[in-house]
Amino acid sequence: MADGEEREGPDTSAEEPEEVLLEQDAAAEPPEAIEAQAPTAEAGTDDAEAPEAPAAEPQPEPAAPAAEAPVGEPEPEPATPAAEAPAAAEQPPAAEPEGEEEEPAPREKPAVPGAHLEVDIVPEGVDPLGREAGYEDVYAVDPYATEEDTEEGRGEVVEEEVDVEETLIQPISTVAIDLASDARYRATGKRKSAIARVTLRPGTGTYLVNGRSLEEHFPRLTLQRNIRQPLETVGFEERMDVVARLHGGGISAQAGALRHGVSKALLEADPNLRGELKRRGFLTRDSRTKERKKAGLKKARKRPQFSKR
Repeated sequence: MADGEEREGPDTSAEEPEEVLLEQDAAAEPPEAIEAQAPTAEAGTDDAEAPEAPAAEPQPEPAAPAAEAPVGEPEPEPATPAAEAPAAAEQPPAAEPEGEEEEPAPREKPAVPGAHLEVDIVPEGVDPLGREAGYEDVYAVDPYATEEDTEEGRGEVVEEEVDVEETLIQPISTVAIDLASDARYRATGKRKSAIARVTLRPGTGTYLVNGRSLEEHFPRLTLQRNIRQPLETVGFEERMDVVARLHGGGISAQAGALRHGVSKALLEADPNLRGELKRRGFLTRDSRTKERKKAGLKKARKRPQFSKR
């Protein structure tokens, strides 16, 4: 601050030498340096507080003038990407190494369903079911059959099966029933809720059911035929009379009960008939009955109608 105090003082002798020196420096330095130093001299502050001068920005160099084309020659047009594309397309592709090329598989036609089947045309006058010609079931042939199993042997087996069916219809020949005048054979037959108490005795083949004839009590021919089957099987349909007392059940149930009672009475007359009568199903009691009613239902399984409201 000594310099400031000196400036503020009345003494002007110290200022004269400084001005003289500034003038001499200005004459020696170029004008550009003087302009750069002028603000610092006039501010009169410390070097730390003075703002730094901005750095000079580099100016771009001017582009060199394009070379002038000779007179008479057209200027070359700049290359464009569109022009380069056809040139690239004209270039042949690079050759692939041999052995890696895969030929496309030939397209196969879709299989028509049923094309392998043969046309089945039956000419006129020929049985379409082939019943005239012999048919052999492939799955019925025994692959382990020996030479002894000939067609004749198989034919005998078929004949035996047919004979079995015929024997069920034909009457039993080995029957030994005592037909004395006082012979009585009694038994009880059942079917559903019907009960039949049957008595067999020597006679002419008449049926007396609850004091009425068979045709009056059982008007249906199917029921009459079923009732006569046991005696016809034994061969005594015209040599024995049947007297029966029936109660309970309906017409069909009573017919089944009477047939069951007659069969059991024949077994009482000749116990050796059990096997033949059993094979024909005469001694089997038909256990099918009506199903009982259930609580909350109208019948065994019928439910009352459902109502939403």
